[in-house]
Amino acid sequence: MRTNNTLGIALFLFAHQDDEFGVFFQIERELRAGRQVRCVFITDGGQTADPKRRNSESQRALSKLGVPQENIMFIGRCLALLDGALHENVESLANWLVSFFDMHSNIQSCFIPAWEGGHPDHDVLHAATTYFLAYHDRLEILRQYSLYNNYNCPKPFFRILSPLMENGPIEYQAVSIKDRLRYIRLCLGYPSQFKTWIGLFPFALAHFIFDGAQALQQVDIKRLSSRPHSGPLYYEYRNFLDWATMQRTVNQLHKIFPCKSL
Repeated sequence: MRTNNTLGIALFLFAHQDDEFGVFFQIERELRAGRQVRCVFITDGGQTADPKRRNSESQRALSKLGVPQENIMFIGRCLALLDGALHENVESLANWLVSFFDMHSNIQSCFIPAWEGGHPDHDVLHAATTYFLAYHDRLEILRQYSLYNNYNCPKPFFRILSPLMENGPIEYQAVSIKDRLRYIRLCLGYPSQFKTWIGLFPFALAHFIFDGAQALQQVDIKRLSSRPHSGPLYYEYRNFLDWATMQRTVNQLHKIFPCKSL
């Protein structure tokens, strides 16, 4: 059944449970504007913890933001989209995108992880959604949000919520101190990811205390032909994925959704 919402749907695509921390404010902004927020988690998130536990943590965080439980989807397990292996299952991801957008004709905006070389699943999800929407001449509805990257950072450090200038002009939205404090508390709500958040939380805390602005960027499909930034990518030096494999994955997605503009 196709949806019919006058104000439209704001679709948030996440590679993993807890990626929503990058757009806490934008989710609430869309809800306050009266739009129907849909949140979809693409991989099972099972590389670091039990997927069911991770699902519960993200459901709890999104519920506190005001997202109805029925608007939160976890598709990784049913489609066998495994955490860390999204590049091996791009056809399943592509088929899901086609089906979901066909069933939800009133999607007015879509938010995806940035092209930034942080986690390979983030970049694959970015490339798949970008090619899909470009194929349908709908890139204007797409915005990217930064999660983490290691541009100009010595090992083992990285930056979080820091958009790359290579991705174009940054659209900033000021966030109140009250909201920032709420978001800090939400970042403490992922106990299954304790080890990951040991590294993330100090930087998240600094971000929300000293800045806290929501940063989004438009998406340029031509960026997919280049490395996200100069120097080693985070997933390269962590041996999650090499750039050659990412290039092959991007080329495969381009064949699935050929774009005249390229």
